[in-house]
Amino acid sequence: MSNTPEFSRRIPMSRLGSGLEETITATEQEREALARRFGIPAIHHLECRFLLTPENKKHILAEGRLSARVTQLCVITAEKFDDVLAETFILRFIPEAEMPEDEFDIDSIDLEGPDEVPHDGRGLDIGEAAAEQLALMLDPYPRKPGAGLENAVDVTPAEGEEEVGHSDDLPESERRPNPFAALATLKNGDKKE
Repeated sequence: MSNTPEFSRRIPMSRLGSGLEETITATEQEREALARRFGIPAIHHLECRFLLTPENKKHILAEGRLSARVTQLCVITAEKFDDVLAETFILRFIPEAEMPEDEFDIDSIDLEGPDEVPHDGRGLDIGEAAAEQLALMLDPYPRKPGAGLENAVDVTPAEGEEEVGHSDDLPESERRPNPFAALATLKNGDKKE
């Protein structure tokens, strides 16, 4: 299996100079591969503009503006729907050796600063950085516009229903007690002896 990311755009460190602006756009094949990776039906458009500014010889600040049009599955209706995403972000590329060994060592992470992304010292992969930002932008529980929970079944009994002890549609031998009947007796102050 290849370690090459689906959407790789490497910028050599030697090209950075005092700063560089670069816009990248994913091809159809790259978008299809990323859609498989993220478990969504499709990515129709993915573009990201980067402003790369060296802070020193090893650290590069990356300001980005990502725009994408994706197809997702609604978690309520299971229907496909298109969604447009646009967001700005800030990252800092740092050498791989400076990345914390333990991802969960909260003390070594600057929670106020930009997210840190590793580089190998020879170049930056801004394509993979853009793909990771897209993954963060995707709603883990996407809902189609207009799909809401207002039509969901209300399992809470309405006033007076909690006093019904059995279903009237079944023979008495198959009736199950209403779980709210006991609560109703407690609510009314009645005690079973």
